[in-house]
Amino acid sequence: MKAMQLKEPKPVEQAPLEMVELKEPRPGPKEVKIDVQACGVCHTDLHTVEGELSLPKLPIVPGHEVVGVVEESGDEAEHFEVGDRVGVTWLYSSCGECKFCRRGQENLCEDPMFTGLHADGGYEESMVAKEDFVYPIPKNISDEDAAPLLCAGVIGYRSLRLSEVKPGQRLGLFGFGASAHIVIQLATDMGCEVYVFTRSEEHRRLARELGSAWEGSAKDDPPHRIDSGITFAPVGWIVKEALRDLEKGGTLAINAIHMTPIPELDYDLIYHEKKLRSVANVTREDAEGFLKIAGDIPVQTEVETFPLEEANRALRLLKDSKINGAGVLKVS
Repeated sequence: MKAMQLKEPKPVEQAPLEMVELKEPRPGPKEVKIDVQACGVCHTDLHTVEGELSLPKLPIVPGHEVVGVVEESGDEAEHFEVGDRVGVTWLYSSCGECKFCRRGQENLCEDPMFTGLHADGGYEESMVAKEDFVYPIPKNISDEDAAPLLCAGVIGYRSLRLSEVKPGQRLGLFGFGASAHIVIQLATDMGCEVYVFTRSEEHRRLARELGSAWEGSAKDDPPHRIDSGITFAPVGWIVKEALRDLEKGGTLAINAIHMTPIPELDYDLIYHEKKLRSVANVTREDAEGFLKIAGDIPVQTEVETFPLEEANRALRLLKDSKINGAGVLKVS
């Protein structure tokens, strides 16, 4: 089978992913084999191929926004039938035994595995996944449109919850890529007034189409202070700008797995009981809850598709903020 594999991390401009032929995987106990149809292209993939994340496994096949069809079930696997359409997220598995797993915080598991980092992901024609970490895809959402939901959507949903924004309040979104363009739909469905901070005119246009109340850059002054905010851009300086716009008692959630250093902050920026929190990974509960909501609204994703062999080009465009919405590889 064909796969885009990383053997050594390099700047994406050097095309670090190589097209290779791999042996088709077989599912083990409580696993399913998935015929991959589409896989989203995520900033975490970019951090992986460029070596900004510690890489526990090389070579590795990236990709953790996977949509496909169940081809085969391993022993004791009983949740899905052959032909079921399913998705796989960043959380490949959790230990189920550490103190975090026992108290329902498996996103903080002390011995996790992540798709496309510890186990081969969706930049290949077939993959295996643990059936307890595989999710049915809403029938009213296509493969390509569903792919970004499995990371950008799920982590965006978690970020929205952790921002503590309430219906009718003002929410600021700093950066407007794959995740933010999904979050704005969840927030407007809640009745929130959404301000979007982005330099890209194309991203501002999309934000307006999706219901934003105001668009500007991170250094611009919005019409009013925001009650909650979420940063998506992996640059530390934007945290300082977001805190400047945050109302007293508000919460700023940082949606990033990797970020440049946050500059020194004046105490005034966090005084008046402002809260600053990171968002780390996702839980199965996040994925199940979000996918149901996404199907009910239904969430519309803006996608640009690429053939599997153009994964390097897709990542390069992502790095340069030249994808409007989300990039998706069409695998099968």
